[in-house]
Amino acid sequence: MTLLDSFLIRAALAGLGVAIAAAPLGCFVVWRRMAYFGDATAHASILGVALALSFQTSIFTGVLVVSLLMATTVSTLSNRGYAMDTLLGVLAHSALAFGLVAVSFLQGVRIDLMAYLFGDILAVGRLDLAVIWGGALLVLALLWWRWSALLTATLNPDLAYAAGIDPRREQLVLTIALALVVAVAIKVVGVLLIAAMLIIPAATSRPFASTPERMALIAAAIGGLSALGGLQLAFALDTPTGPTIVCLAAVMFALSSLTSLFFRGNRI
Repeated sequence: MTLLDSFLIRAALAGLGVAIAAAPLGCFVVWRRMAYFGDATAHASILGVALALSFQTSIFTGVLVVSLLMATTVSTLSNRGYAMDTLLGVLAHSALAFGLVAVSFLQGVRIDLMAYLFGDILAVGRLDLAVIWGGALLVLALLWWRWSALLTATLNPDLAYAAGIDPRREQLVLTIALALVVAVAIKVVGVLLIAAMLIIPAATSRPFASTPERMALIAAAIGGLSALGGLQLAFALDTPTGPTIVCLAAVMFALSSLTSLFFRGNRI
């Protein structure tokens, strides 16, 4: 019997993989105020699940393609004068609704809709683990490669242009990274809670960070603690694992906010 034969070990590794990819990317989501953007991309992924099952291809591929299409569509339309909040509201909920309807038309396919909406981390297999960590490492590699350019484009687009950096290209890098995170996280926390794993660890780390790099590292640590602690709590309390992970992350955010009221530190 090997270590990966234990479903709890596989679940813990899956949670860690998602956390270390989602949390640093979530810092850019927080800095750019793109929370609803992440939500829209995540909601669209249920349509990717339906299409993948219809064409008998991998769930990862279907979710990744649809998430990329949604993120690209939002980026394109927002640059053409559409109000971002209205656009994201329409696309996010429409994509989720179309996805749920499409799933209902699948014939001869048994699908646990709750597992896709809220995650099923305890059912993660070896192949799922390879996909999650492969996607997570790719996201981290993208962020490492473009970190300086992404940061400059986020803080000041005019300065980015002056430095020879195209903010639209950096937006595309973030779009690809976001779609990858959605594709690997759907098994762990589900469509409805992916955005929480992006935003909450990043927001929690903000009061304790004096540099962007430190904020990303602290966010990854908080995301990892939330994943491991939430898994242990769910096992002990017999509660849904994905929501329990997010609940623990939310408690840590509340404690972080209370702490920052008493100890005013540097904020990013």
